[in-house]
Amino acid sequence: MNAPTVLVLVLASGRGTRFTASGGQGNKLQAPLGSRTVLQHTLAAVQASGLACHLEHSGQPGVGDSIAAAVRATGAAAGWLILPGDLPLVQSDTLRAVAEALRQHPVVVPVYRGQRGHPVGFAGVCGPALQALHGAAGAASVVAAYGAFELPIDDIGCVTDIDTVAALQAAARLLSPP
Repeated sequence: MNAPTVLVLVLASGRGTRFTASGGQGNKLQAPLGSRTVLQHTLAAVQASGLACHLEHSGQPGVGDSIAAAVRATGAAAGWLILPGDLPLVQSDTLRAVAEALRQHPVVVPVYRGQRGHPVGFAGVCGPALQALHGAAGAASVVAAYGAFELPIDDIGCVTDIDTVAALQAAARLLSPP
């Protein structure tokens, strides 16, 4: 029997209302960014990390609901990395570093130049609390309950989410520097 592993839960259920309100067309996860979509970039980083992945796209009403559904769908795990699908520049090394830090801490938050980012890692002990989440607040209550180890990361991609057309344009500039 295989030992439990750390899983990356890619959240892709959001409606992206801020993106469309800023002039974006369609779903932000399907927006082109270079030769791929935003979501394809995010999934490529997960694949390159070598970590197992679950794509949560069941249309849950809130981030908390999406996290709870994803944790329930994946069963027993050593831990979970919660990764919004709109972080196309996140590096696979960041995913591996957060997963590794879960061996010593129940909650791990990557920090880039003082700014908290994603993926946020949760050890298996957090499973019941994650499964009980609902609503728009995400996993903030679980982070508060367990405390977060802040892991310094040199990865602007962990804080570069695509919420607006301007953010998509900024990500495109970061993807292909002059």
